[in-house]
Amino acid sequence: MSSSSPDPDDPSSAVAWRFAEARAAINQACAAAGRDPASVVLTAVTKTQPPEALEAALSTGQRVFGENRVQEAQGHWSARRAEVPDLELRLIGPLQTNKAADALALFDVIETLDRTKLAEALAGAGDRLGLTPRVLVQVNTGAEPQKAGVEPDGADALVARARLLGLTVEGLMCIPPVADEAGPHFARLRDMAQRNGLEVLSMGMSGDFETAITLGATHVRLGSALFGERNTLQTPSMD
Repeated sequence: MSSSSPDPDDPSSAVAWRFAEARAAINQACAAAGRDPASVVLTAVTKTQPPEALEAALSTGQRVFGENRVQEAQGHWSARRAEVPDLELRLIGPLQTNKAADALALFDVIETLDRTKLAEALAGAGDRLGLTPRVLVQVNTGAEPQKAGVEPDGADALVARARLLGLTVEGLMCIPPVADEAGPHFARLRDMAQRNGLEVLSMGMSGDFETAITLGATHVRLGSALFGERNTLQTPSMD
């Protein structure tokens, strides 16, 4: 972990400090798993964050961001895309079919494909926009009724259908149940990906990303670890 601490007179330094800590933790987890740190992408989750937090994140060199809602993401990133051409934006929240075109116009990757109807909507929108949608299939590994994602026994069929529709299916994504140990869910997702010849595994968040890296995550989605639980620019406790 880094030895420096945030500058109390520079609010944005709290974000920079958290990014440094998170990157160090990712590197340590990769080393423990015998993996190249370059094989794990940090996706910074910027939902509900104010402009100064986005700028602080960008100032650290961060370029991969995840957003939960299309409209909020448009406010965050539409203008910044022209200013920061190497941005990669990933939709990590549920997507309504009537927002498919808007999502494809902004996001580089849709991580939350979870049903055939959405695959069809993305394929149609891609045809109209002249784009080939890049997607991950979201798997509801815990079969939670309140959570988005295809159930595990339907994942293979959805991957196959999306491919037939012309989508570029890059991998799988999951969010394990809060009450469960995350490791078995990550292992299950890894096995599904291997079975379908998929290389990308978006799994692991602020509380469990080290476990996810051990089990093969290629993308980890961190929000509170980078921006704090409530006040984004509050200096972190050193306790």
